[in-house]
Amino acid sequence: PCWRVEQFVVAQECTRCSGFEMKTIPACGPTGFIEKINCASSHRDEYKSCRSAALEAQRFWRFVGSALGVAAAAAALVVLRQRVLDQRALEKVRKQIESI
Repeated sequence: PCWRVEQFVVAQECTRCSGFEMKTIPACGPTGFIEKINCASSHRDEYKSCRSAALEAQRFWRFVGSALGVAAAAAALVVLRQRVLDQRALEKVRKQIESI
């Protein structure tokens, strides 16, 4: 591709590939997004795979939300387990006191 060896100008910003483009343009395969570029020296128009900032942001916040959900569940389990262990310890101490 000319954009690897030449300077280029982005002719069309990063956009999602349509169903037809997914089948016909190989650059759509890796990310599902392409941008149209114009190489300066050869004056060729080519397509380049790109990453959508909006999609990346959505994936990031989805990851943050799932991480917070897992952290909240783990914290709840720790609190419940601590309560159970505290009850067992109190029961053990009560039995020891009763046996005296």
